Amino acid sequence: MSNRRTVIPFGPQHPVLPEPIHLDLVVEDEHVVEAIPSIGYVHRGLESLVDRRDYSDFVFLAERICGICSFTHSSTFCQGIEGLMGVEIPDRARYLRTLWGEYSRIHSHLLWLGLFADALGFESLFYNAWKIRESILNEMEATTGGRVIQGVCKVGGVRRDISNDFLSGMDSRLDAVEDEMQELVKVFLNDYTLKKRVCGKGVLSAEDAYALGAVGPVARGSGVAQDVRMTDYLAYKDLGFKPIVANSCDGYGRCEVRCKELFQSVDLIRRIITDIPDGDVSVAVKGNPDGEYFSRSEQPRGEVIHYIRGNGTKNLTQFRVRTPTLTNVPALVAMLAGAELADVPQIVLTIDPCIGCMER
Repeated sequence: MSNRRTVIPFGPQHPVLPEPIHLDLVVEDEHVVEAIPSIGYVHRGLESLVDRRDYSDFVFLAERICGICSFTHSSTFCQGIEGLMGVEIPDRARYLRTLWGEYSRIHSHLLWLGLFADALGFESLFYNAWKIRESILNEMEATTGGRVIQGVCKVGGVRRDISNDFLSGMDSRLDAVEDEMQELVKVFLNDYTLKKRVCGKGVLSAEDAYALGAVGPVARGSGVAQDVRMTDYLAYKDLGFKPIVANSCDGYGRCEVRCKELFQSVDLIRRIITDIPDGDVSVAVKGNPDGEYFSRSEQPRGEVIHYIRGNGTKNLTQFRVRTPTLTNVPALVAMLAGAELADVPQIVLTIDPCIGCMER
């Protein structure tokens, strides 16, 4: 057996990658010895724009950090400004932000399931996942005015309300979506060929997941019950939220968590529709932010942190974002060590990398 090592470039352009990331794979006898990541291909310098836009307008820029997690970014930014200025938003606004956040989670997980199926050669499964996702995006458009960028969050609450009659209709329409997702998930969790590609691949122990700072389904797929929603922000403190975990510590576990979170989000949405209080959806905000604040939320990919600093003027002095994909890169490097070269694409996909979000 040869001990010769070869460095093989993976990315930044690759058929399974929806966005550019580069890995130098040190390979010996078709097995990865080490993976060295390189990032920065789509850096936009978005955070530096805080000194050119006042804090209320910057909500729209924060939302454009990512086209998948757009709502969560705007909600997290507003939450940070509100925390900094001591603003308490109305209960109905808290519930609406939570509802739209869970719809965003469903659409993101369905998007990932489709891309994952396509990478494994299951084109019909890909089309099915994205067909169901269309129903979710239609609800987002009907209630916010936008399918991808919603523009509904503002400092002090939300810009739009949803009538109770329309909320009841959303609840009814979820029945068909849930039935379709049940059929979809059966394939992802039980198909022989798909399981052969993910079971025992990209192994990450619970100890390593915790030590390397993994977040989201990457951590929960390794048995680590970690979810920012457990901190009871927005309306989660009223919903009795419990995180979903899987203990297989491999690609299958990460897929299993995302599949089960689809139905958890449906349950949370139904609870919101049932319990949402009446009242205003925003409050007037006066003054300018002064001080610093860490705002945390649970994106579909895991914990996102917005660091905000103000000096009493309308423009922030500093804004920094730590995204879940960046946090999961060390865990990805650990997963790839010892993996077969042919398994690298699907292992990379199991962390659900969002590169535009990571590099901003």
